[in-house]
Amino acid sequence: MTEPNTILLTIILKHDQSQNIDQIQGTLAERAWWDRFPPAGVEIVSWTVAMGLGQIVTLRLPPDKLNLVNIEIERSAWGVFTTEIYPTYDFVPVREKIHARWKAGEWTPR
Repeated sequence: MTEPNTILLTIILKHDQSQNIDQIQGTLAERAWWDRFPPAGVEIVSWTVAMGLGQIVTLRLPPDKLNLVNIEIERSAWGVFTTEIYPTYDFVPVREKIHARWKAGEWTPR
């Protein structure tokens, strides 16, 4: 669930397949990626690897930290990953409400 005054941000870090893992990790190390990302005040909600795609990172942050996330992506990730960034939200509570209404017969097929 998203905390009050925070947003969720999902970032897809697509691997640059012209580089091998040693090259990728070397560049990330040179740029201090693992220390710099995510910036202070930003929480990692999940960080998964999708083989053949890259890494999918979901962050929880106050809206005023969005620019810091963007700067760190530009500073540290570009040239290693291509990125896609999406504002997201936790659908589980919404799904549960819809399911409860469905079970109560409030919604029927048309």
